[in-house]
Amino acid sequence: MDERLRHCPALFLTAPASHQGKTTLCAGLARHHRDQGRRVRVFKTGPDFLDPYILERASGQPVHALDLWMTGEQDCRQRLYQAAGDADLILIEGSMGLFDGTPSSADLAATFGVPVLAVIDTTGMAQTFAAVAHGLASFRPDLPFYGVLANRVASERHAEMLLQALPPHLRCVGCVPRDETMTLPERHLGLVQAQEIDDLEHRLQVAATQIAATALTTLPPPVVFAPVGCLPLAPRLAGVRIAIARDRAFSFLYPANVECLTALGAELVFFSPLADEPLPAADAVYLPGGYPELHLDALAANRISADTLRAHVDAGRPLYAECGGMLYLLDRLTDGAGHGAALLGLLPGQARVQRRLAGLGLQAVELDGGTLRGHTFHYSRLDTPLTPLTHARRASGGAAGEAVYRHRGITASYLHAYFPSQPEAAARLFLSAGA
Repeated sequence: MDERLRHCPALFLTAPASHQGKTTLCAGLARHHRDQGRRVRVFKTGPDFLDPYILERASGQPVHALDLWMTGEQDCRQRLYQAAGDADLILIEGSMGLFDGTPSSADLAATFGVPVLAVIDTTGMAQTFAAVAHGLASFRPDLPFYGVLANRVASERHAEMLLQALPPHLRCVGCVPRDETMTLPERHLGLVQAQEIDDLEHRLQVAATQIAATALTTLPPPVVFAPVGCLPLAPRLAGVRIAIARDRAFSFLYPANVECLTALGAELVFFSPLADEPLPAADAVYLPGGYPELHLDALAANRISADTLRAHVDAGRPLYAECGGMLYLLDRLTDGAGHGAALLGLLPGQARVQRRLAGLGLQAVELDGGTLRGHTFHYSRLDTPLTPLTHARRASGGAAGEAVYRHRGITASYLHAYFPSQPEAAARLFLSAGA
């Protein structure tokens, strides 16, 4: 037996579709076991900045993305192996429905042998619950299926009807009643950010209490996780100080990106444009995505952050901006209600938030000889006179994806890059030309 193998109880929470309550119940499950003194590590399938912060608050541990295409199987395998070394329980929350996407949540669960628990919203449903559960459990015979969890159950009588036709071999681990006091609020890009939900702790505790009434109080079976040989990164960014915007307007930041920059040797400092903090002394700037459209007046009025960012660009230093960070650089941004404001004016053009989704999906871009993988998800449209340096390509179909712009020392795009997918290419985003 390989002594390097690690064993840890693990469970993959999925559903037949989005909006079934996966995040709420995954958070409740994490909080319940944390309250029992267990160390819980939670992962989120696919590209997502919002659910992970909820899950981090519930578990008390950073939440990383797992995706067989964007982050890659080796990255997934290494993160799960590391988690298994110090966790009492590993939870993975899927995205959308169990079989949606290529690769899907089912592909990820099957690759690592993690048993699947399907959360099913039973609103407006009775015996059909059994049919949905049976379909999820039997569609792929190679999938380790743990059971189903009935969510938003209206009454004890409703619970009885739900379980009437369930096959004997398919177990229901519990029926969670409908309870708006634990439901997580949403807006146009998904869940409201964790730091904006004033009663989040109460909602998490209500969800944990609901979990305590189910069979999920018992740990799932252990899963075997194998090690991956990873070479240390070359300190390509040694001596480089990177200032990263981080506040309610700019919060869409993969923890793995921060870890990757640190592993590359960079010194990281953080500042808040929303609080009008001055840009710290830095060799490069990283403006991640977020919700600048929700804070237009504050960002437009703040002069200290704006002036120091302009001085940074005027000095020819690198600035990398993603999605909302790119919008902040524009001459003007208009929100979904038609209210506009002048912003930094460092990137020619303007953007308008619309009701229809303007970009969604996994993409990859080749920059300076390296290919970075990532994703896009936005409701705004950009109008700029700039000619794109290049375009990303979509993960499926090969069609052109998001434009990437280079202007002065700025590199900007709607694309959210996952730095560990190509650390060398990520490093070059923060280096001056010729470095």
